[in-house]
Amino acid sequence: MGSDPVKSDTLRTDTVKDDLHRYLHGARDALRFKIDGLGELDARRSLTPTGLSLLGLVHHTAVCAAEHFGVVFDRPFPEPTPDVDADPHADFVVPPEVSLDDALAYVDRAWAHADATIEALALDAEGTVPWWSGPRARVTLHQALVHMIAEAHRHAGHADVLREGLDGSAGLRPDSTNLPEGMDWDEHVARVDRVAREAADRSVGPTA
Repeated sequence: MGSDPVKSDTLRTDTVKDDLHRYLHGARDALRFKIDGLGELDARRSLTPTGLSLLGLVHHTAVCAAEHFGVVFDRPFPEPTPDVDADPHADFVVPPEVSLDDALAYVDRAWAHADATIEALALDAEGTVPWWSGPRARVTLHQALVHMIAEAHRHAGHADVLREGLDGSAGLRPDSTNLPEGMDWDEHVARVDRVAREAADRSVGPTA
């Protein structure tokens, strides 16, 4: 039997970085996929009671990447980023005078800057997160990658739900929905609701 590559003492750090970078790319691509085909209104409009929008998610995550792989490692993104100190939701609301196409071009440039930092530095390269305090503010590239993978995949999951609720679109990526073929979704939804009602009825218990 072969050795477990995860436990192997010969596992190279550059391979680990490639794996982490690939997972970050996966989340980034999933987020972009969820905004494909939308116009200005549907991309920007609030889809939750707290004002979450698809463009807001895509833009916020790209800004986070530009900052975590920018100023944190003394490689600042050369374009202005939203002032979240003045307005904590600034990166979730793209100004109306910035077109959807221009906003997505900015997103692409922010991610390209993040990619350049990841490719240039070693996993043990150290940086400082200025908006964190105490010892936790000192991070390595490895830690920044793990943090941003969690951040980006969380928001990709948000985007999955928002887009499906908006127009019924679902799936993992353009070339693979990752959904079972031939599924009767109406029947499946009815089944889920039926099971929920049965469980709720059981929780009430017998009446006197």
